[in-house]
Amino acid sequence: MDQNKLRKLTSKEFEEIFNRLYDSLCLFAHKYVNDLGVSEDIVQNVFIKVWEDKVVFRDEDRIVGFFYTAVKNKSLDYLRSKYAKDVKAYTSEDLETLQTENYFLSEAILIETSDVIEKTMKSLPNKCAEAMRLSIENYTNKEIAEEMNISIYTVKEYKKMAYQKFRKALSYLRIK
Repeated sequence: MDQNKLRKLTSKEFEEIFNRLYDSLCLFAHKYVNDLGVSEDIVQNVFIKVWEDKVVFRDEDRIVGFFYTAVKNKSLDYLRSKYAKDVKAYTSEDLETLQTENYFLSEAILIETSDVIEKTMKSLPNKCAEAMRLSIENYTNKEIAEEMNISIYTVKEYKKMAYQKFRKALSYLRIK
């Protein structure tokens, strides 16, 4: 996309963005409304509104932020609605916390990072991924070696390979 020109998304670009962000945005909305069905409805409504209103974007970096902000706002609208207040017991303090920028940013980063980690984990060779999952469960290298019936050296090599892939996949988080 041209960095300086405002334009609307083509149907192919829109579909790619939908496929890339849908699951993460549903999880993000779920953090607010605590109902997966409602979360899916909120995300779908945001995408429909963007398409119907022919929303224009300056560059791709702003698209992700736009969708997260729109989903956050629609989730908060839902929580403020009479139906949600009748069904759920949210206090005014709860709503204030959910509206803060810190909550929004931490949840968006958590969901996006978790998605990257899971995709990276799936890209690892099976044994390497298994060793990393055990490591995440606080198994020691020795326990992993015993569980998988491999040497500690092999466990260390698997973890080294995985860490390299994770560093590369998460490099966008580094402060420059």
